[in-house]
Amino acid sequence: MNELQFDELLDARGLSCPLPLLKAKQALHKLAAGAVLKVIATDQGSVRDFKAYTDQSDHQMLQSFTEGDEYIYLIKRG
Repeated sequence: MNELQFDELLDARGLSCPLPLLKAKQALHKLAAGAVLKVIATDQGSVRDFKAYTDQSDHQMLQSFTEGDEYIYLIKRG
């Protein structure tokens, strides 16, 4: 898969809902507008959480996909 460039990586593997999303919110807050955060999570609930969050915020989900048991998100800060 062609991987997009990202500015910051958040490893949220092993964390249960809602921690992956909370840590992503904190990381996005620290980034400049337009920067891209890559999140790697193992919590299946993160799929629903990240979609709902990006739909309701000014951040943009550039990509979301799975690799094995990992859920990967690339989110552009709004």
